[in-house]
Amino acid sequence: MNSAWDIRHVDLSGAEPVAAANARPVFMVFWWGALPIGVKSYLPEQLPLSRSELAALAAEFASAQLAARSPRFAGPARATYDGRPLLRVPVDTLQDCGDLLRQLDGFAETSPVSATPLSVVICTRDRPEALERCLAALAAQTSRAGQIVVVDNSSHRSAEAATAQFSGVDYVHEAQPGLSVARNAGIQASKGALIAFTDDDVEPGPSWTAEIVRAFSGAAVDAVTGLVLPARLDTPAQCYFQFKMGGFGSECVPLIFDRRFLDETKAMGAQVWRIGAGANMAFRRSVFERVGLFDERLGAGASGCSEDSELWYRLIAAGGACLFEPRAVVMHHHREQWPELRRQVRAYMKGHVSALFVQAARHRHGGNIRRIFVQLPAYFARSAFLALRDGGGVRRFQILWDEMGGWLCGLQYGFRPRWRKRPIDMPASRALGPSARQSPL
Repeated sequence: MNSAWDIRHVDLSGAEPVAAANARPVFMVFWWGALPIGVKSYLPEQLPLSRSELAALAAEFASAQLAARSPRFAGPARATYDGRPLLRVPVDTLQDCGDLLRQLDGFAETSPVSATPLSVVICTRDRPEALERCLAALAAQTSRAGQIVVVDNSSHRSAEAATAQFSGVDYVHEAQPGLSVARNAGIQASKGALIAFTDDDVEPGPSWTAEIVRAFSGAAVDAVTGLVLPARLDTPAQCYFQFKMGGFGSECVPLIFDRRFLDETKAMGAQVWRIGAGANMAFRRSVFERVGLFDERLGAGASGCSEDSELWYRLIAAGGACLFEPRAVVMHHHREQWPELRRQVRAYMKGHVSALFVQAARHRHGGNIRRIFVQLPAYFARSAFLALRDGGGVRRFQILWDEMGGWLCGLQYGFRPRWRKRPIDMPASRALGPSARQSPL
């Protein structure tokens, strides 16, 4: 694994798109105008790409977009158990569908929708420089959100000065530690019919807010997630997270996750984390009235993480639907240093296991327990075998050790029945802030 990769953004809709030679490996993001259509990784010896190679990529990506977005194929696509499109249509099957590229132009048109109905909540803790970067990106949106709420989860109000530099931003101080606690405080302070969440280590793309609102107005869904791309790949830790651990996913077609997805996968542990990332998610306000707020037992500052995926699980189990819409793009700054990544991996696994216990107790779906005691140990054994066989190196064994340590820490929640069965602390009817103005969304 090379210690640093370059990130290149290539617009295939141009007259002569260029994927030039490069001295370092390249993580390439392909676009059609404002629409992200695919990502691929290239070593220096694979570059530059010829015009014929770029044309073939354009055809491949165009067919995938048409299959997933066209009403003719009942788009958006339904998700399989592993978060991939249920339907993929070969290019030759689409030949009678008209001009593929013209239809792709239509998909790539920027959203004309106003982001006024949207409240954006940013939870932060002791990272004022990163927060300033995130707020600057939100200030530069093509359509500014109706409300931006910064929830400062530090004990000494470390985000107050950074927030004051930006006009029209509401500041909330929540001293009780915990990401779920902070997010719930943000919900209470929000006023919009739609509530989006992002993190302080994220830079939203210029049309992020408008695309979030368009996704809700164009589909009968309760939640929306979007594409999370790496902002930089300068260090071994960042590259390892992106390439060895999959980053936050790289699918570039819209996907629907609904009750059918849960019913087809719950026996083996529904992979709800495939729905998206908490750094790029949004909900209708009515969701919190129906299924409750974020579970404050979960998330950073509590059991580790997975407060987002547990809420998606709860929503889908109640008959709701989530849409992954890659047009809503953010750039995420991965952990730069190896010790930071190792702590993150340990927390992710601990939080994942604790959320599985919560889901099993709340919904009586045995697949959650199967994943804890069968699938995850099998994954550890398989990973150790492959690392030994293929010479995975010290770093692979360190990450595996941290994953196993997080799993062991998460097991403690299985022996705390009062913790597992405790209902969500804050009833939504009392926790929500002022009712939003009635909206057609």
